[in-house]
Amino acid sequence: MQKLTALILTLFLSGCVFPGVYKINVQQGNIVTDEELSQLAEGMSRSQVHAVMGTPLMLNPVDLSREYYVYTFQRGGGEIKEQRIIVYYEGDQYAHYEAKLLEETPAY
Repeated sequence: MQKLTALILTLFLSGCVFPGVYKINVQQGNIVTDEELSQLAEGMSRSQVHAVMGTPLMLNPVDLSREYYVYTFQRGGGEIKEQRIIVYYEGDQYAHYEAKLLEETPAY
């Protein structure tokens, strides 16, 4: 009985790490392109920036002068690639942005 239990347990656990298991691509966040960033102009309102770039992924409730657009992509269980854009406001007007973009957006 113990041998049978050990065999069943071994087969069950080996199924979790079987090398032929398909792993999906995982993408999350805002896909922002250079074209969209080039449409930003100093003095735009928040709603205009959101119309161009979409809704920010993260907002800082303490400091409303920044909005964060983050995009991550993981191909089939591999390395996670990240793109991060921080949009800065002075008052309620767009001032500038900082960006760490991916060389290519591997979406889809």
